[in-house]
Amino acid sequence: MLRPMKETTAKKRTWAEPYKIKMVELLRMTTREERLEAIRGAGYNTFLTRSRDVYIDLLTDSGTSAMSDRQWAGMMLGDEAYSGSENFYNLESVVQEYYGYKYLVPTHQGRGAEHLMSQILIKDGDHVPGNMYFTTTRLHQELAGGKFVDVIVDEAHDSASHFPFKGNVDLAKLDALVQEVGADRVPYLSLEGNVNMAGGQPFSMANLRELRAYCDKHGIPIMLDATRTIENAWFIREREEGYADKSVREILREICDMTDGCTMSAKKDALVNIGGFFCCNDDDVFRKAQNLVVVYEGLHTYGGLAGRDMEAMAQGIREATTEEHMAARVGQVYYLGRKLEDAGIPIVEPIGSHAIFIDARRFLPHIDQDDYPAQALAAEFFIEAGIRTMERGNVSAGRDPVTGENRHPKLELVRLTIPRRVYTQAHMDVVAEAVADVYARRDEIRGLKMVYEPEYLRFFQARFEPLS
Repeated sequence: MLRPMKETTAKKRTWAEPYKIKMVELLRMTTREERLEAIRGAGYNTFLTRSRDVYIDLLTDSGTSAMSDRQWAGMMLGDEAYSGSENFYNLESVVQEYYGYKYLVPTHQGRGAEHLMSQILIKDGDHVPGNMYFTTTRLHQELAGGKFVDVIVDEAHDSASHFPFKGNVDLAKLDALVQEVGADRVPYLSLEGNVNMAGGQPFSMANLRELRAYCDKHGIPIMLDATRTIENAWFIREREEGYADKSVREILREICDMTDGCTMSAKKDALVNIGGFFCCNDDDVFRKAQNLVVVYEGLHTYGGLAGRDMEAMAQGIREATTEEHMAARVGQVYYLGRKLEDAGIPIVEPIGSHAIFIDARRFLPHIDQDDYPAQALAAEFFIEAGIRTMERGNVSAGRDPVTGENRHPKLELVRLTIPRRVYTQAHMDVVAEAVADVYARRDEIRGLKMVYEPEYLRFFQARFEPLS
């Protein structure tokens, strides 16, 4: 049973961030002419712009968090031994305590863990169901010979729907796939917490329990993308019946206890600038991952990370699961989202945890999807105020490997991603005003044509030119 939707940070008093600032990084202010020159030089791709030209950087929350004094202190405790670093054992202990998995293999970041899992679990011709694709996850699945199949609920593809758990798996879609290909051709269910491409939308605990029962019946493991599962736990507490009095930490552990393993980009929830891990409970899978990580990442007790990075990660997990951190984290996203709603900007509803997603198709209805409206809109935000955002639509979706045609996702979005513990509410005010100014002149904006397309993950390096 779902509880009525309510805003996460609704309080009688104004709330403030649960930290104070010890050090600042000075920003460079640019003129419109300088920004125009910069975006042209970057081929109208915000990923190719230089950080020095950016005023407010909302490109991603991956590795962009501000670490705490305790994390920096932990960095000084780095044991940089090649084998058996003490920091590895500290991290292993924290992950086992907070996430509950038996085995840990560190990696340099999330996609390193995705690579290990895909190579170990997927056979050529397998089908991997998941609650909406993520770019690097799907690519690793495809490179391992698998085919991703979207089994997320239909509401996830509707930006205007207020369904509180758009990250839920549709059991009927999952069962249809299993009946079609057979459970033996489904190596695992890929379950993402707070689904990024759907707008940072959570799954419910009730849905996970149903999935656990179904997958047990058919012998299908559930592998969690735990990148933002702490934030997913927060939404379960806020929205689902029976969880209001449970802590984020307790809900996180309950989620993980119902899954068989995970991949993790620690650059998000865990408040660090680099790092990730693969976890599992199966002895054989662990041994294979422990062996394979040596080939691609580094020894199994460092996985491509310095000891100090693992120590900062362990401390970051402790801090990220506190109620105070999560209230401020989600509260700042809600603050920006409400200001955009008040300005009439079409965004994905309900507001998610890590970003505001602007619906570019509703913002720019006059631009055809094959003219990349979200890419064009992200460029306009940079030109307007030096705000760097990113496209999450046609460009990110890539091409169908069979037809070679652009995939056309129902969601054509621009993501305004809020780094953790980095910006003030005044920065959010500037962002809201800039977006509103672009919206006021939206009819003047034209689409783009792609003039360079890399083979993989084109959104990172593709280049564009304005349509005449």
